[in-house]
Amino acid sequence: MTHPKPTAERAYAHVRERLLDGRYPGGELLSERGVATELGLSSTPVREAFLRLQAEGFLRLYPKRGALVVPVTPDEAHAVLQARLLMELFALDSLAARGPEAMRAAAEALPQADGGEDADPRKALDIAREFHTRLMRAGGNPTLATLHERLWDQQVRVAAASTTGPGHAADDIGEHAAITDALRRGEGARARELLARHISAVLRRTGLGGEPTLPPPAA
Repeated sequence: MTHPKPTAERAYAHVRERLLDGRYPGGELLSERGVATELGLSSTPVREAFLRLQAEGFLRLYPKRGALVVPVTPDEAHAVLQARLLMELFALDSLAARGPEAMRAAAEALPQADGGEDADPRKALDIAREFHTRLMRAGGNPTLATLHERLWDQQVRVAAASTTGPGHAADDIGEHAAITDALRRGEGARARELLARHISAVLRRTGLGGEPTLPPPAA
C-alpha cells in the first residue's frame, strides 16, 4: 500500500518541478498563499518548501512579499553547459574509438522524435534528457554517466529555457536527429562537430548569449 507524501514534501516536489522545467521562470515572485491554493494545502508546508529551495539556491525569500525565483545567470549557464559538453564529447570519442559498429548500435538506442514546428516544449525537454543520458551511457564510463545525470538536474532550467521559445523545441529535436544520423553513418568526427554546435545552440536559445569553450578534437 502506498502512502501519500507528507505535505511539506508534496509542496517541495511541486515547486521544484516547476522551477526546473521553467513553469516558474526566473524573476517571478511566488506567494505562499498562491502555491498553497494550487495544492489545496495550508501555507505552513509551502513555507517549509520555500525555505528548503532557498537553501538550494532556487529561491530568495522576502518576508511578507513572497519568494523570488532566482534567474539563471550567464556564468551558471556557461559553466554547466561546458561541463556537459566535455562529458558528452568524451562519450562520443569513446564510441568512435570502438568503431563504426559501436556508433551504429548507439544510434539505434537513441530516442527518435518528430521535430515539426508544433513540437511540444515539455516533451522536447523529456526527449533531450533521454537522448543525452543514453549518449553518455553508450560512452561506456558509468561514473561519468552518473555524474552527467546529476548535472542534468542542475542545468534543466537552462535546457527548459532553450526549448520554450518559438520553434526552439523543433530545433532541439532536429539537432538530436542530425547527431544520431552521423553516428548511424559511423561518422564520429561529424557527430562530435554537431554535438558541439548543438550545445552552443542550446546556450544561444536561452538568450544568455555566448558559447561554451570547446576542448580540442580528440587525437
